Amino acid sequence: MGNQTTFHAPGSGADFLGWRVSRAGTTEIVYEDGAAHRMIWRVASELPDEISLGEALQVAVLAQRVVPTLIDELKKRAIAVERIAF
Repeated sequence: MGNQTTFHAPGSGADFLGWRVSRAGTTEIVYEDGAAHRMIWRVASELPDEISLGEALQVAVLAQRVVPTLIDELKKRAIAVERIAF
């Protein structure tokens, strides 16, 4: 692996984005904000490129509006996701 899998917003670090592989072997993206809200998406695309996925998360966590930017960045990279937890 060797690629970065977790990202924190600069400054306060309140926003967190990361990706993980579940026990079932699926890739999941996790978002948490400073108010303890958590969202999880399952990557529906076949085995995403770890570098592209990491780049999308890094761009999103630096944005003012993290979640909309994340969705846009994933679409740009043709990474399909489905929301599984709020």
